[in-house]
Amino acid sequence: MSDTSPIILWFRRDLRLADNPILAEAAATGRPLIPVFIRDPLVDALGAAPKWRLGLGLERFARTLEGLGSRLTLRAGDAAEVLEALIRETGAGAVWWGRQYDAAARDRDAKIKKPLQERGIDARSFAGHVIFEPWEVETGSGGAYKVYSPYWRAVRDRDVPQPDPAPRSLKTPKDWPRSDPLADWSLSDAMNRGADVVATHVCVGEDAARERLDNFISNCIDGYKAERDFPAVEATSRLSENLTWGEIGIREVWHAGARAMQNGARGGEHFLKELVWREFAWHLLYHHPRMDRDNFRPEWADFPWQTDADTDAVLRWKQGRTGVAFVDAAMREMYVTGTMHNRARMIVASYLTKHMLVHWKVGLDWFADCLIDWDPASNAMGWQWVAGSGPDAAPYFRVFNPDLQADKFDAKARYRRRFLAEGARAPHPDALAFFDACPRSWALSPDMAPPPPLIALDKGRKAALAAYERLKADA
Repeated sequence: MSDTSPIILWFRRDLRLADNPILAEAAATGRPLIPVFIRDPLVDALGAAPKWRLGLGLERFARTLEGLGSRLTLRAGDAAEVLEALIRETGAGAVWWGRQYDAAARDRDAKIKKPLQERGIDARSFAGHVIFEPWEVETGSGGAYKVYSPYWRAVRDRDVPQPDPAPRSLKTPKDWPRSDPLADWSLSDAMNRGADVVATHVCVGEDAARERLDNFISNCIDGYKAERDFPAVEATSRLSENLTWGEIGIREVWHAGARAMQNGARGGEHFLKELVWREFAWHLLYHHPRMDRDNFRPEWADFPWQTDADTDAVLRWKQGRTGVAFVDAAMREMYVTGTMHNRARMIVASYLTKHMLVHWKVGLDWFADCLIDWDPASNAMGWQWVAGSGPDAAPYFRVFNPDLQADKFDAKARYRRRFLAEGARAPHPDALAFFDACPRSWALSPDMAPPPPLIALDKGRKAALAAYERLKADA
């Protein structure tokens, strides 16, 4: 193949122009570029909310590419077979993609790369989804980190490359390959009526993500450390949605936070620490590829989790009808907005795994179906951290009391009133929107009586501690 042959750019979770190493290097070659997205089995396996949100991101990214005179080719099928067909159709001499670090993606990519290289195709993967490649950060003895604090100390002073600017133009091929109509993929089907509700809260695309970042740096980062745990306060960046789909580069976000810290923003360093928490999650999932399926700490295999996801109690947790206002408001926030405040995520996870003694995988799988910002690494680490079975875990005896958490972080009940309608004289529009978003099969309505407590908090705490003590004794 000559150096003038096209390059197939296989996009996955990197739907942006700027701070995108694969796009910067490809544009610099001067060769024709064919941007491609493949709906393969890993995409088909996504939950309802992330799959729907991916569709919105693809639609916006396609329009962005069209603004440069390019286009996004959509194909469905086994990724290796799709790429082989595209190479035959276009005469492409290279296939480049941005790295992913979960086990399923790594296995897929490895099986694709070697056969292509053996045939003389320039098959290459690029960094970009994380700041620090998981294998590049090692302990003093040469292994992977298992605790966040030393990981943070290892990376906080490292040089982070400046983000690449967006290319001003992309060279196009003489003939474009056939593309599937995005509508034919039906990525929104599983969301059903919830899509119309969540659609009013999404922030789609690179321009919107950068505007969100700019607003956070201008108005929120100074108070970030002090206010980030208060779910009724607009204090967080809310960039998880955009980072998940690569609509903004992590290096761009890092440097914006670093500049704010240098300019005296009191919450700047803590914001960088939270970005590194995301890095740490990917570091762990790369080195412990079953972290999203198995207990990180093997001794927890004998913990008496309830694993049935179809019980009446689990259904009440999913519905936001546990009778614990903070838990219920958080679950309903997820159905209305597609996301959930981080403090609230800890509370609902603690309630499920400790007060209810339900396995963290039940919660992990539900979040994977319902969150538009679902991230396989952060989701797995977060659930195991709260449950007590994971790396850098909260000790099991630290059982969050949702009522005390509400008193501390939602003292005026603004968050709870926003999302809970039952018993309210004039429910907030978002509280009513929950009933438009939730499954019809639940048969819920705002004029229902507030649900009674599923379990007394003191009783749940005692049961959790007793189970923990039995685990320790058996060990």
